[in-house]
This record gives sequence, C-alpha cells and structure tokens, in this order.
Amino acid sequence: MKKYNLLKLVVLSVLVALGVVISPILRFEGMCPMAHLINIVCSVLMGPWASLFCALIIGVIRMTVMGIPPIAITGAIFGAYFSGLLYRLSKGKLIFAVLGEIIGTGIIGAILSYPVMTLFWGKDGLSWLFYVPSFICGTLIGGSIAYLLLRKLSNSGLLTQFQTKLGEKAYSDISGVYENAAAIAALGVIFYTVTKILTGIFKMESVIWTYIAFSLLALFIIAAVIYLIKKRAVKQK
Repeated sequence: MKKYNLLKLVVLSVLVALGVVISPILRFEGMCPMAHLINIVCSVLMGPWASLFCALIIGVIRMTVMGIPPIAITGAIFGAYFSGLLYRLSKGKLIFAVLGEIIGTGIIGAILSYPVMTLFWGKDGLSWLFYVPSFICGTLIGGSIAYLLLRKLSNSGLLTQFQTKLGEKAYSDISGVYENAAAIAALGVIFYTVTKILTGIFKMESVIWTYIAFSLLALFIIAAVIYLIKKRAVKQK
C-alpha cells in the first residue's frame, strides 16, 4: 500500500506541474483546454477524488502565481470529479470520462462561475450562462486531445498497466471501428476550434480563415466517414 501511495504522490505531483506549465496554451478568460486534458488523464489514472485534488492545487497555483481569477478553480474541480466518477460508473469507458468533464465543467462549473466572479471578483455584465459556451468549447478541445491520448494507451495495453501499478482498478476499453471514426472526426473539431480561436485572438477578419476552419472540419469528417465505410466493407467480407 505504501508503494502505491508513493507512486500516486509522484504521478500526482507530475500532473500538477504539467498542468501549471501547459495551462497557458490556447488560454483566454473562460477557456483553458489543457486544464481539461490534465483533469481527464488524472481521472482515468487515479479516480475522481485524486483528480479533484489535482485540479484544486493547479487552480490555486494559477491564481497565486499567474493572477488567474477564481474560474481557475470553478472551471476545473467539478469537471475533474465528474470525469472520474462517470469513468468508474461506466466500467472504464473513456468517452464517459470526457463526457463527465464536459458536464462538470461546461455546465456545472460554468454556471457556478457566475456568482463567484460577480460576488468575489467584482465583475459586471455577466449572466448565469455567460461562461457556458467558452467552457464547453475548452472541454471539447482538451477532452478530444485526452481521448486520443488515452485511447492510444488503452489500445496498446499501457493504460491498464499504469492503473495496476498505481493500485487502481484496471479497465480494458479497446476501441472499435466507430470509436476510431469518432476520434478522427474529433481531430477536425480540434483544428476547427483552434483556428477560430486564433483568428479571434489575432483579429484575422478575412473570410478566408472561416473557409479554412470549415475546410479542416469537413476534411476530417470526410476522412472519418471513409474510414468507417472501408472498415465495415472489410468486416463484411
């Protein structure tokens, strides 16, 4: 038990450090995709309570060192807990870990961020649903990246090895044709969202960037459909 606890502490420390370092990537107020990536990975590896603690520590460090408002915490802890909870309840389905992050952060955390930012941060002009779109957008980006990473680890058998070494219940969730097709389409969502974010940040107002964003999305969706058709054709033979 002591061996497991020590290893968990080491992994948790690494995830906290990694979360603090990569959190500024693609971040602006109301959206921090890399935080959701860390949440989901920690939830799958060590469960809901460890993930909640990891998200809380990262949030406190970001607030203290980087001057991030309280949404660093409200936009992370609920998703971290629900990600681990749904992952366990679904008996190790990775898509439910992502879904828990979307529900916990994109809905619950986003709504609760309104009174926190209004009462404790003194920010005006907000509403109950003000943070919902950006929070959901962030969870979709971070969740998609986490899903692709964990899916690769699961298919190779490494994920169950990591879970076993951490003293956690190991789950086997080998992807099928539909899961792989969904993962390919998810890449399109990531590239589309990132393109839209960058055009907004750098004020690239030319219509060409809109076409590029939609083209990237369409390209990966078409690739996912082609993959699905080809794999089903092979299976039917």
